Amino acid sequence: MPSPAPTRRTVLGHLAAAPLALSVPVSLPLSLPVPRARSAGLPSPAGAASVAPVLNDAGRMSPTRVARHVLVPSEPGEARVARLRAELKAAAAEGRPVAVGVARHSMGGQSLVPEGVALTLEGGGVEIDTAARRYRAAAGTRWRQVIPALDAAGLSPAVMQSNNDFGIGSTFCVNAHGWAVPCGPFGTTVRHLRLLLADGTLVACSPTEEPELFAHAMGGYGLFGLVVDLELDAVPNRALAPDLARLPADGFADAFLRTVRTPEVAMAYGRLSVSRSRFLEEAVLVAFRARTGPVPPPEAASLPWLQRLIYRGQTGSEAGKRLRWLAETQVAPHLAPGRVARNALLNVSAAVLANRDPARVDILHEYFLPPEGLAAFLAACRTILPAAGGELLNVTLRHVEADPIACLAYAPQARIAAVMSFSHDRTPEADAAMGAMTRRLIEAAIGLGGSFYLPYRTQAHPDQVRRAYPRADAFAALKRRYDPDLRFRNGLWDAYFAQA
Repeated sequence: MPSPAPTRRTVLGHLAAAPLALSVPVSLPLSLPVPRARSAGLPSPAGAASVAPVLNDAGRMSPTRVARHVLVPSEPGEARVARLRAELKAAAAEGRPVAVGVARHSMGGQSLVPEGVALTLEGGGVEIDTAARRYRAAAGTRWRQVIPALDAAGLSPAVMQSNNDFGIGSTFCVNAHGWAVPCGPFGTTVRHLRLLLADGTLVACSPTEEPELFAHAMGGYGLFGLVVDLELDAVPNRALAPDLARLPADGFADAFLRTVRTPEVAMAYGRLSVSRSRFLEEAVLVAFRARTGPVPPPEAASLPWLQRLIYRGQTGSEAGKRLRWLAETQVAPHLAPGRVARNALLNVSAAVLANRDPARVDILHEYFLPPEGLAAFLAACRTILPAAGGELLNVTLRHVEADPIACLAYAPQARIAAVMSFSHDRTPEADAAMGAMTRRLIEAAIGLGGSFYLPYRTQAHPDQVRRAYPRADAFAALKRRYDPDLRFRNGLWDAYFAQA
């Protein structure tokens, strides 16, 4: 039976809801269609293809020929460890480096290594301790698998990215943050994990057990070992009600800090106008406040075509940018849903907004500013971006509490994160222009006491990495101590740390 046509009220309702769903937009990872090798623990099928695969990541600017690409299936406990050990042993025998990934959603080869072995981890089940509000899962488990399992127990991830496509082990390796408040990065919610070192040693790590190794693996981009599984904090899944406030961008930081410190606020973010007429001058602050009563079901967002139409329609269009800002600031406050489940906000795929134009790429940037430096950073952006001709599609603002653990901490004190999504032609010239603009933005952030995020295009000067991350050389030195043969390598190491 065909579905009924949407009514005008339904369309308007989802037009209002669409901006709430427009969290950080990213392209889905793309790999060239190539045969995958079997795991080293399994016999190769007769006549298996021996062509070296070429893989890519979400930036679609890092095609990398690898010796083989191995899909590692989920297996219980020690069988998984044995299989991963076999892969490391085989790579060592061949003298090849290893890079590990799940979704390969980075943008600068952080999950790839030339002529190496690319391991792609699959996930398994989720073990939940409801009384302790904790759960355990394999590193390859995706958030889209975790959230329904926790939802059935009345729980929700304490911290995760804004989309459900990623693996939880990868989330730890990039030390991602989300928009739950007031919270630090994801790694601060990890209670325990098991890490397989380059020599095959399995180490149990936590903030108190092997704390040095834990601190370097957290946000260590897989360079210290292969995460096998993790035990994580959960929080109750709750009914939340959104409210939106429109304000000048220069006044956003103070209002945001007041909001995230309000006890009833569970999630919050901001967004900035990217239209030329109001470029980075107007902001909207969206806060989700906890409500008593039954939790709505975690339904998937409907009318994704409308969300996509509004978002992708901005590319190269001033009218499209103005339409989105109108929907987000004037339509949404009147027609947004009254209550929504926390898990419904988290269980959203990036595919809805993904770029599908093979001639263009979407590139993310992220800068972490002291709250008092946000206005000055936006002022710098108003000069740098128009001069560079950057096609800015989105700026989301988030709050990140201080991270006292990670060696490569991007938020050593509380920060406001400015997550910026750009679109440009898929050409070397456009990539080079983006690199020049990136370095100017990084310099502006560092000059204000801030930093930048490392999972995106590796276009920073190494000196900028060291100024943003003062412990970078110590990180590289300890990496060499734990992994003297550099078995774990990737594009990030080669770009920023290999010469340290």
